[in-house]
Amino acid sequence: MRAPEMGAGTRAAPWRCDPYSRALANGHGPLYLRRSDGWMLPLEVERWCGTTDAADESVLDRIEGDTLDAGCGPGRMVLTLTARGHRALGVDTNPVAVSRVVEAGGRAVHASVFDPLPEEGRWHTALLIDGNIGIGGTPSALLARMRDLVLPRGLLIVEAADRDVHERVTVQVTDGWGQQGAPFTWARLGLPALRSYAEGGGWRWEESWREGERRFAALRAPR
Repeated sequence: MRAPEMGAGTRAAPWRCDPYSRALANGHGPLYLRRSDGWMLPLEVERWCGTTDAADESVLDRIEGDTLDAGCGPGRMVLTLTARGHRALGVDTNPVAVSRVVEAGGRAVHASVFDPLPEEGRWHTALLIDGNIGIGGTPSALLARMRDLVLPRGLLIVEAADRDVHERVTVQVTDGWGQQGAPFTWARLGLPALRSYAEGGGWRWEESWREGERRFAALRAPR
């Protein structure tokens, strides 16, 4: 399954643009988030389309019960949880990503995390992995939305940036060769900034950890 082809330089909606859909369909990049000043953040498509690694396993070891993966991409976390007997659901705005999850035997819905979703308020655990704290560009709004999705005292595991950053930027998905999506707002948070947003939004900070170059935090929803 592929998004419709577009000419070079054509722009499509964020995370549904042809460079991103093509990368998911092929299982590899190159793919970047590009700022207007030319700075580009490489996106790890090969890792997303692969199997879980040691850092992912450190997250999976902390899962509690039924799990919602927001911005699941091609679904390696959903698929691993399903194989282990958990109820897991992925949510993603890209139809290629959702198709990959479903074809591999997982459950996923084509939606934004801000859309009405199945079993709202009844998930034991929710995930914001692979930089997905940036969804929507407003971390406070995203964290408030995640509180709506989990049970009281539910668990949220968030992956932070690999350095102490706190930025809200306008970016585009691009393959670096002229194909790009529409500009959109994205956020990047290191652990200190994430903690500030989380505690300001009523989440309890339970722990943070590092596995290789990746950093994570576990947050607990209020009663």
